[in-house]
Amino acid sequence: MKNRARCRRVHHRFGPTLCLLTALTLILEVGALFAADNRGERYEKGYRALQALNADGAGKVIEGLRDIAPEMSDFLVEFAYGDVFSRPALDPKSREMATIAALTALGNAAPQLKWHIAAALNIGVRPEQIIDIMYVSVVYHGFPAALNGIAAAREVFAEKGIRFTPVKREKIADKRALGLKTMDATSRGAGEKVVDSLKDIAPEMADFILEFSYADIFSRGVLSPGETELVAIAGMCAAGTQRPQLIVHIKSGLNVGLTKEQIIEVMDQMAVYAGFPAALNGISAAREAFASAAR
Repeated sequence: MKNRARCRRVHHRFGPTLCLLTALTLILEVGALFAADNRGERYEKGYRALQALNADGAGKVIEGLRDIAPEMSDFLVEFAYGDVFSRPALDPKSREMATIAALTALGNAAPQLKWHIAAALNIGVRPEQIIDIMYVSVVYHGFPAALNGIAAAREVFAEKGIRFTPVKREKIADKRALGLKTMDATSRGAGEKVVDSLKDIAPEMADFILEFSYADIFSRGVLSPGETELVAIAGMCAAGTQRPQLIVHIKSGLNVGLTKEQIIEVMDQMAVYAGFPAALNGISAAREAFASAAR
């Protein structure tokens, strides 16, 4: 009885203080959490951009890094999406198409490729456009890279319940003529020089370029000429091993209506997905292509 009375006296005397301390502790903890999430304008801008692409996936990306590399999630949101993706020189669809082309070319980022295929679908890129990006990738990065890209797309389409009728056009009567016409519309002479340069050593390679690359792939019409050149530029910049061809296609991009600002923006975006060296090398190639086109 005496112990109970003593406990009541202690509670009566210190209870309010203990309650106040508890409340202050909670306030401090909530304030710390708020401060951690209130990272500033760059973070807010980046997170909005990330959510606009994939609302469910945005949180999963950040939560997946919180226990092991929390600053990586900050870098991703602030730099990749706040600083780069949110820039106005390229619209979100073009950015996602360029990213899909780059990740397909790299061939070592299947989870990220699937994430961006899903994001592209979320913002209105059509399934057949995504598959045509893989077709373009065959030309510059080979069948294995393109087939792996198609496998990733298949998984995402199944997860989203997407069904579509693949584009398969009728047989081409004269592939060489169509290839030459398509090449002339984009390269305006540069492509023909490449073909002529092969006549003395690998004339059938010239046929492959005309009849497969330009007739079978580039003239399909699912991607516009500008979109075709944009994804070609992104993939070659990411790969980092095709400077002469990259220069040719940067000039082709200008010929079909891409602006210098759009092309440089593709290179800037490649800093996120292929690294700064690849982006800087792409900018160097663009500088040379712009100077050549001006002459």
